[in-house]
Amino acid sequence: MLLDWPDGPGGWLAWWATDDYDVAREVLQRGVAALLLLAFVQALLQFRPLLGDHGLLPVPRFTAQVRFWDAPSLFHLRYSDRLLAVVAWLGVAGSASVVVGLPQAGPWWLPAVVFLLLWAGYLSIVNVGQRFYGFGWEMLLCEMAFLVAWLGAPGVPVAFGAVLAARWLLFRLELGAGLIKWRGDRAWRNLTALDYHHETQPMPGPLSWHAHHLPRWWHRTEVVGNHVSQLLVPWLLWLPQPLPSVAGIVVVLTQGWLVLTGNFAWLNWAAIVLGAAMVSDGVWRALLGWLPFAPDAAGSAGGAAAGGPGSDVTAGAPGAYVVVVSLVLLALLALSVRPARNLASRRQKMNASFEPLRLVNAYGAFGSVTRRRDEVVVEGSAAVRPGPDDWREYDFRGKPGDVRRRPPQVAPYHLRLDWLMWFIPLGSGGLLWFERFLVRLLEADPATLRLLRRDPFDGQPPRWVRVRLFRYRFTTPDERRRGGGWWVRHEITTLVDPVSLATLGAAARR
Repeated sequence: MLLDWPDGPGGWLAWWATDDYDVAREVLQRGVAALLLLAFVQALLQFRPLLGDHGLLPVPRFTAQVRFWDAPSLFHLRYSDRLLAVVAWLGVAGSASVVVGLPQAGPWWLPAVVFLLLWAGYLSIVNVGQRFYGFGWEMLLCEMAFLVAWLGAPGVPVAFGAVLAARWLLFRLELGAGLIKWRGDRAWRNLTALDYHHETQPMPGPLSWHAHHLPRWWHRTEVVGNHVSQLLVPWLLWLPQPLPSVAGIVVVLTQGWLVLTGNFAWLNWAAIVLGAAMVSDGVWRALLGWLPFAPDAAGSAGGAAAGGPGSDVTAGAPGAYVVVVSLVLLALLALSVRPARNLASRRQKMNASFEPLRLVNAYGAFGSVTRRRDEVVVEGSAAVRPGPDDWREYDFRGKPGDVRRRPPQVAPYHLRLDWLMWFIPLGSGGLLWFERFLVRLLEADPATLRLLRRDPFDGQPPRWVRVRLFRYRFTTPDERRRGGGWWVRHEITTLVDPVSLATLGAAARR
């Protein structure tokens, strides 16, 4: 049997609670709160120029066209940049309170209320965020925020169903990513995907150049390791302890390698939080000889050994806690049907929500691997009739530009503008936001310029902007020794000929 179900009149109640996941509760609550804190800070710094009243994709235009029930959000009732700031600052305060453990010191329902408010606030942002919030880790954070709301406080036992729900989330996250790769690009099946990926991923990091130049046999090993960790290891989550702990540790280690070799916002860190939460108190105790977060009372020997429900802990669970959490878990179980079918489907959807509240989602990443890296380069000129030497390049915070600049470490911070720039050469449609971005550069809009690393015109509006497309590749070790650059690039074409505010300004009014 995968799980031991106690017998007798009190069997169900004895199964309901567990005393072997106190550490997991702390890891999940504080870890998710830290990620929410980061996400709300990003909203304060990036939302207004991207999606505000004067943004590239203004929220009021979106809410005028999309029904509330299709994208539930507080901002359907009213949007203003000031209201957005209020929601984000409240999110920062609420998240920080959980990180330091304030709500957890109260009754079981206090962390639930705080997390539900954080979930509603961030869902309100994501559901009107359009393309700038159309990433899998956004819905993942929404799902995690809702799930951890039902873990209670240290004064009550953890619901074993909530432990299973966390396992189900990690299972979908890892297996979904593994299946989308295996069913997608043949480079994953012939083990050549990592020959390209370190160089062509959306935003390389400081160690990506070094990872790219590792031996071919190591790249094959990376792909095999990916298949093992994402296609096989997740099944250990449904076996008795310590096998779920082993699966969690594997996830932490493999995601750590991705943290070192790329910039995927908080996706890898969210997986690390989930992976660490798979480790039971009994395994923590065996590994460390002590618990990182010591529970109020020592766990029962039976619970620690089995890694499942403990027979003597349900008495500490208030009746309201048992009823409310049980109803929520049943609702999540019902919502899991379509995501489960999606995993089994040959037409598997990647990073999809099946309901607008984003409670149980489908995940996946890099079903295809790009073989070449093409980069959009935006330039401006203050000359009346610019010649070849009159153009100056705008410098972005994360995406490659200057070939001598080492790729920076930005994750877990998410540079939304830089990420969307990566999709333009891939033929991504709906580029009205990019036309408006060029208009903002011609206007020297201060909020937009703050999204960049460097404005070559020091806040003054240029007369012209143009957009060129370059092919980038990492330098070889010999080229790097001789020239000191990290990239080599050559121009492919001009995407946008020189345009002025007079000719492009209409885009801002559409």
